Amino acid sequence: MSSSNHAPITISSLTYLSAKDLAPLLLDQTTASKIAVIDVRDSDHIGGNIKDSHWIPLHQLDTRIPELLRTMKDKDRVVFHCMLSQQRGPRAALMYARAKQRAELKVTEESEDGAIKQEVCVLEGGFGSWQARFGEDPRLTANYQQDLWQ
Repeated sequence: MSSSNHAPITISSLTYLSAKDLAPLLLDQTTASKIAVIDVRDSDHIGGNIKDSHWIPLHQLDTRIPELLRTMKDKDRVVFHCMLSQQRGPRAALMYARAKQRAELKVTEESEDGAIKQEVCVLEGGFGSWQARFGEDPRLTANYQQDLWQ
């Protein structure tokens, strides 16, 4: 099977998920276990993060993609974000989705298993939008420092 049979993944083909749509999924124990949130902020990670998210600064992502593909393989949805999800978050989602597609092509060529059904998303508005809505909710946000957001 050649890679020409699969459509290339572009920024415009990424799915965007709003904070108000993600929050209830994270609060439900059944769906929460099937979602991974990847925070690719750098030093702007200080001041709070989505509870149970994985912090992987963008500059480390390239070397950690193989690990992510392994550890996230059972997740139905992987959501990437940075502060505003305008550059780093979408770029990270694109890097992951393309690496995942390459890995799936390899698996498809070697076995009958086929592609892993997993949605790669970007958190719309990033952590800036998340903290404005859920920053003070300890069920959804960890390490929140309100004075940094005023």
